[in-house]
Amino acid sequence: MGLFDMFTGDSEEMNPHFAFATSLIYMIGADGKVENEEVGQLLAVLGGEDNGGTIGVGANNKQLLDRAFRYQQKNSVDHFLTEAAPLLTDAQKMCVLTNLLDSSLSDGTAAPEEQELFSKFLQAFDISEDRFKPFFEVIALKNDRGVFTKTDHPSNQPGHTVQLKL
Repeated sequence: MGLFDMFTGDSEEMNPHFAFATSLIYMIGADGKVENEEVGQLLAVLGGEDNGGTIGVGANNKQLLDRAFRYQQKNSVDHFLTEAAPLLTDAQKMCVLTNLLDSSLSDGTAAPEEQELFSKFLQAFDISEDRFKPFFEVIALKNDRGVFTKTDHPSNQPGHTVQLKL
């Protein structure tokens, strides 16, 4: 921490809730564009409030998001991960990962940059792809709206049943 950091508004220390919000900010910005679905996902996860018919952010979450955006603009994801990963419990890491994946798939497909970022999180959190695979399958199913719009979708074929593969 530098001498002038107290004036930047970012002098608060890393904590799990801040790491969670900041992780989502990194994912939203990974492909260089912010989609409405991603913002909606972020607000839903952090507890967006209904303000007369519009989705908004409560005061506490607005401060959290503002701080997370500032942090993301100033710090590489690699720096963030070295700072955040040691603070998180296994449950918190899995919560971050499932929400990152959900965010990356919220607009229908995970861009290559989002996939690369997700892999960085897996590695930094020391979570194997094999361990995460069942969670991936559930979230992919949740976000596969093609089952409603494509009559020839493989999952809609007669006799097909959806099952978790462990």
